[in-house]
Amino acid sequence: MLVAAAALGLPTAARAQGAARKLLVVGDSLSAEYGLARGQGWVALLEKRLAQEKLPWQVINASISGDTTSGGRSRLPALLKLHQPQLVIIELGGNDALRGLPLKLTQDNLNEMARASKAAGAQVLITGMAVPPNYGRAYGESFLALFGTVAQAQKAALVPFLLAGVADGPDADNMFQPDRIHPKAEAHPRMLANVWPVLRPLLR
Repeated sequence: MLVAAAALGLPTAARAQGAARKLLVVGDSLSAEYGLARGQGWVALLEKRLAQEKLPWQVINASISGDTTSGGRSRLPALLKLHQPQLVIIELGGNDALRGLPLKLTQDNLNEMARASKAAGAQVLITGMAVPPNYGRAYGESFLALFGTVAQAQKAALVPFLLAGVADGPDADNMFQPDRIHPKAEAHPRMLANVWPVLRPLLR
């Protein structure tokens, strides 16, 4: 479950207070450790990876379960002002699809979030998401493509599909919690493995 601190985007570990550079994650339940024990999500694993590699980055997880791109867009200006991050990861969009929101709205919100982050001096990484086949092929392809369109327009880094190897892997049925929406703890290392190769060059 989400803790109150995450809604405020507070640092995820006390040792991060002395870090020189800040990495802000603005996401939904996939980044907010929904249904997991604290420290098992991919963002927490990222923080551990940074510490292991002695990279001086403070991770600020401002993810909220159930959030949409509209919610992230409304929260972002205050987060940018408060934390002044050098890098922003935007992990939003899945709940837009679940709620049947217009694709243009999702794309416009992601564009504005990336633009605002860059205007505040931060690099941007966008994580893509896909929808189940029952949404229809045309909708699914258009939804997945919009993340790449935003990344290209904003010159942002892109993880094409955060759940690659999880939702589309050979053991997909066993990688999710009973709701079949939220990944189990054992899926989160794979999610970090999808993010890390794209993120690593931005940390220099």
